Amino acid sequence: MIESLFIGQLIVDVILIAILIVGFIKYKALFRSYDKFMRGKAAENLEETIFGMTDQIKELKGEDRANKDAIRGLNKNLRASYQKFGMVKYNAFKGMGGNLSFVYALLDYTNTGFIINSVHSREGCYVYIKIVECGKTEVLLGSEEKEALEQALGYIERPIL
Repeated sequence: MIESLFIGQLIVDVILIAILIVGFIKYKALFRSYDKFMRGKAAENLEETIFGMTDQIKELKGEDRANKDAIRGLNKNLRASYQKFGMVKYNAFKGMGGNLSFVYALLDYTNTGFIINSVHSREGCYVYIKIVECGKTEVLLGSEEKEALEQALGYIERPIL
């Protein structure tokens, strides 16, 4: 009976030693983490560092808000600017030679803008402008003007000149 008690005590001691070793290893890992965290900083300076970082985060949030507002303003301006175009060069009068006449269509984000047609002849150069609203015009368009408008709307590709 004393032998079984001695063996039981020995098993308990081995388990306690194993627990002690595991605890010591975890303590060393925790101490290394703490040492790395505190390295180069005094405990009093650590609080100042945390408050400094908090102030920097607040400042960065303000700058982020200002940048987002600026981007919104730029997007608003971009939608109002002419960003789509189509161009067709053509010979207005056969036999004159050269493609000196042209049509140029300029549209914004809402497909509103204008078509400018410059017709070159022997007597001079004549320029016509037609208003485009939402991709449509009230005035009948010539074939070159239709082609330039369709290029601007993205229905057909612009030829590489």
